[in-house]
Amino acid sequence: MNSLFCLDITTMRHYDIYIATTSNKGRGVFTYENIPSNVVIEESPVIVMSAADRIHLDKTLLHDYIFEWQPEGQTLCCMALGNIPIYNHSYQSNCEYYMDYEQKTMSIKTVRDISVGEELTINYNGDWDNEKPLWFDAV
Repeated sequence: MNSLFCLDITTMRHYDIYIATTSNKGRGVFTYENIPSNVVIEESPVIVMSAADRIHLDKTLLHDYIFEWQPEGQTLCCMALGNIPIYNHSYQSNCEYYMDYEQKTMSIKTVRDISVGEELTINYNGDWDNEKPLWFDAV
């Protein structure tokens, strides 16, 4: 393909990523091609919700798909659109996520070279190498 990105009104996504079923984590995001380090592979808008909304969401399946959203010390949460909620966790992730509070978007960027067929992962703690325990048993 001549271009690396598909751009539309709602999301920017690298052409070479796709969603597939993993052997032990449900769905995940993978790549058809090698992707170098330091490449933004997705940018998507988010839906920002209040702390009160978070209390309700925590009682649902959506709890596992929302992100903390804390501009200027506020305690909010957000639901990212696009593929972002499908990226699985890894304590040694190969991607990192970034939040743009002003634009109300999240982006995913590679932190190392990614090989064909490799699952793209993020660390749910925020930093790609943060080993703080999560709310579920993670590998």
